[in-house]
Amino acid sequence: MNVAEIRKFCLSFPGATEKLQWDDALCFKVSGKMFAVLGLDNVRFTFKCAPETFTQLIEREDIDPSPYLGRYNWVILHRLGALPWNEMAGLIQQSYDMVAAKVSRKPASTRTRSKKLKKGRTTRSARKR
Repeated sequence: MNVAEIRKFCLSFPGATEKLQWDDALCFKVSGKMFAVLGLDNVRFTFKCAPETFTQLIEREDIDPSPYLGRYNWVILHRLGALPWNEMAGLIQQSYDMVAAKVSRKPASTRTRSKKLKKGRTTRSARKR
C-alpha cells in the first residue's frame, strides 16, 4: 500500500473531498469533517476509530493515539505498513461511516448556523435586535 492507493480509496467514498492543510497533511473530509489524514512529507496516516478498536490498535507496534485527536479515538500509523491493506481499508471505511453518520444526523441549516456561531459570528436576526 502506498500514498496513491490510500488517496484513491479515501476519495472513492460518496461526498469525500481532500484538502492540503498544515503544510503536508492531506485531509480527507465528508461534509467538511475529517475522517482521515495522510502526512505526505513524513509519511504517516491518521484516522478515527471506535473506542474498542482504538484500545486494540494502540497496543500494536508503530500505532499510537494521534496527537491532539487521540482523546477522540483517532490513531496514527507511523508507517503505512503497520496494518495489512485489507484491515486498513476496513478501518478507513469505518472512520468514514462514523463521521458521515454524525454529520448526516444534523439538518443542513443547523450545521451552517452552528458553524458560523462557533466562529464568533451572529445570525442576521441576532444582529437586528
